Amino acid sequence: MRGLVFLLIGAPVLAGALGTLVLSLAEPGLGAYARAVALPGLAQSLAATLISGLGATLGALLISVPLGLRAWRDARLRAALAPVLALPHAALALGLAFLLAPSGWLARLVAAVVGWTLPPGVVTVGDPFGVTLMVGLILKEVPFLVLMTLSAASMVPALVQMCAGQALGHAPGSVWRRAIWPQLLVQLRLPLAVTLAFSLSVADMALLLGPSHPPVLAVQILRLFTAPDPAQRPVAAALAVLLLAVMGAAMLLWRFAEPGFLHLLRLGPRQRELPVATLFLWLGALLLAGVVAVLGLWSLAARWPWPAAMPELGLQGWRGVHWLQPAWTTLTLGLAASGLALLRAIALLEAADRAGRPLRIGALLLLPLLLPQIGFLPGLTTAFLWLGLPPGPIAVLWAELLFTFPYALIVLAGPWQALDRAMLRSAASLGVGPWSCLWRVKLPLLARPIAAAAAVGFAVSVAQYLSVLLPGAGRVVTLATEAVALASGADRRAAAVMGLLQMLLPLLAYGAALAMPPRAPGLPRRGDDC
Repeated sequence: MRGLVFLLIGAPVLAGALGTLVLSLAEPGLGAYARAVALPGLAQSLAATLISGLGATLGALLISVPLGLRAWRDARLRAALAPVLALPHAALALGLAFLLAPSGWLARLVAAVVGWTLPPGVVTVGDPFGVTLMVGLILKEVPFLVLMTLSAASMVPALVQMCAGQALGHAPGSVWRRAIWPQLLVQLRLPLAVTLAFSLSVADMALLLGPSHPPVLAVQILRLFTAPDPAQRPVAAALAVLLLAVMGAAMLLWRFAEPGFLHLLRLGPRQRELPVATLFLWLGALLLAGVVAVLGLWSLAARWPWPAAMPELGLQGWRGVHWLQPAWTTLTLGLAASGLALLRAIALLEAADRAGRPLRIGALLLLPLLLPQIGFLPGLTTAFLWLGLPPGPIAVLWAELLFTFPYALIVLAGPWQALDRAMLRSAASLGVGPWSCLWRVKLPLLARPIAAAAAVGFAVSVAQYLSVLLPGAGRVVTLATEAVALASGADRRAAAVMGLLQMLLPLLAYGAALAMPPRAPGLPRRGDDC
């Protein structure tokens, strides 16, 4: 089983990382590294990368502490996390750009009140320190960390400890912050590493919200890798290795800073808690609602001059945008990637069952999520060429599977391992073989978790940008690549249509998963006669 995991996940990722490292050493005497260090504005690029990446990770972690308690106690909030997680990165960044830009919808609403005749001369989107990018990353990562917190809380006696703490006179927030959450931090180390890797290496959100001259390191690496001059690629590889080193140093620093963070977390009132969770919840909900609304308005705008608060409506954007082909490509890639990822996950879990031991989801399975994408995808693209696989849909599908498979496995592993083993033993005692048990017992019982895993894999595929752009070499056009490309143009309506469609597809997948009945038709309810 370890060999299968390595073949499916470890080998492609390690080959990509090794290819990037080899390319960075292509010039004699570490010449690529010397050229990378001499790039104009490298220090500012590194500063913007650290501010946005580290700031977003730490901010999302701090916000997830009170929100984790709120979600642990509120089933409605837990149900609302899935649609937020389904929001693709590019669509979220595009909506934030349309909302927070100096001429964005928020400024137009203020102008309607105070009478501005010109947009304010303040740099919001694309600020040199990446603050707006950090805000977008926090919005994207907080739901993920909250869900990981809830998963970790299910493994400790949180309810018993909460009741005991309240009996001693502590407020619920104090019990959560002082006693329960510190126990969860060990299990949150891998999700934190995933969050950090994403925040440091995200390219689509950085292109839409981050600084341009100089950009963050991920965008700088992408520009050099896709430059017409092949001599720039070793420099890009050297910067990618530098980014990997930055992430490794950040994770090492966090391990030393954990005790101090926990000490600061325990400070504060014991009897009364400030309503920080409510504040964060409302701010996040308002921003997300604004993102969805402004994308919808721009997609239906016939004309929207400054400083009008609302556009003149029309369908020119939908008529004039060639959105059908990118939408179809995104849909087919998403269905293929999620389907293959689901088959892989079921095969791996079934193999673990037949081996008689539970599957452990460790660092090897999460390797594509733990390493910055820009650090290994360029090398993986080169490896594809060595294998004779040209840029195109097959290469893109292979690259997307590196990300859809771990997420689908994470979603399905818990329900799979929680199956009632007594029922499986009863089936075996009645002469049902392993394959019949899989098809007639396990899969029907797990119909809803399987649908949820497929929906998560589909959403991950729809959100992919670098894994489409680099292995596809521009020959595969999806909603994500089109939304980022059109955002830099003059027609905001075209970009909004792409962003809105990219947002809609995962929501439809999640809706289909939620509509799945909790048990397959024909299976008896508990207590029914068999």
